[in-house]
Amino acid sequence: MKDTDTQLLYRFGEAAREPWMVEITPDVAGWSYSSLRVISLKAGGEVAFATEDSEVVVLSLSGSCHIECESLHVELEGRPSPFEGVSDFLYAPPRTSLSMKSQEGGRFAVLGARADTGRSVRYQPKTATCFERRGSGSASRRVANYCTSKTFDAEKIIVVEVVTPGGNWSSYPPHKHDEDRPGESVLEEVYYFEIDGPTVGDPVGYQRVYGTPERPVELMTDVRTGDVVVIPHGWHGPTMAAPGYDLYFLNVMAGPHTREWNICDDPQHSWVRNTWRDEDFDPRAELYTEGETPQ
Repeated sequence: MKDTDTQLLYRFGEAAREPWMVEITPDVAGWSYSSLRVISLKAGGEVAFATEDSEVVVLSLSGSCHIECESLHVELEGRPSPFEGVSDFLYAPPRTSLSMKSQEGGRFAVLGARADTGRSVRYQPKTATCFERRGSGSASRRVANYCTSKTFDAEKIIVVEVVTPGGNWSSYPPHKHDEDRPGESVLEEVYYFEIDGPTVGDPVGYQRVYGTPERPVELMTDVRTGDVVVIPHGWHGPTMAAPGYDLYFLNVMAGPHTREWNICDDPQHSWVRNTWRDEDFDPRAELYTEGETPQ
């Protein structure tokens, strides 16, 4: 890892602050918009917090919970794990108070983006999730587009999650979104990782981030469950799932101008996209729960 003014990698526990097991605020990341928090609730556990200056999306990593927010009371049904279906979610605007209580316990993510007014409090069921098959062959992965400009109305925040089967590559070709120009938008991005595999061994994946001559940055690291990588600028990818271990990552993005995910491929690797039309989509990436269909 190359020394920079910004810490890019947070091992599990490094960004913990009670009651959060992970808390990446804009101040921690050294930027202006994106945030990510993860909390683990024991059976019967509860937490209350305020959104402050950010709009937020609350979703399940495992388990279900009851959420009260303004006049809305909802059951977040969740899922057993990120590798077993998708989650429903709650959206809340800035300057809103929420409380969460889980009868059986679980882990929940609160994704945020600093915003002016946001939108009204809303609940989105998991049946409304828009899926995307991305890549093919060894670059096949499943994307759940929870909160994008095309799937859910918000002011700043973008939230997606990706499941990559063992041995496959995601975030590929490497791409960036750090310039405000035609075809590219400025978006700060957080990656939160979980790895699925046998109880023996060392479930692991890998993440690459690298910069331009004008804005150097360098990271090539192993990642494990609970690790976080922040990407203030530069090319990122591939995100690699080691053989034998499926890889999950949750992304939150936000920036100053647009919610459009406009990216620029690294021109050295963009040709790879043209090879996908000749390869089959990896059926292991078809991780849809019963009754859900890809979009």
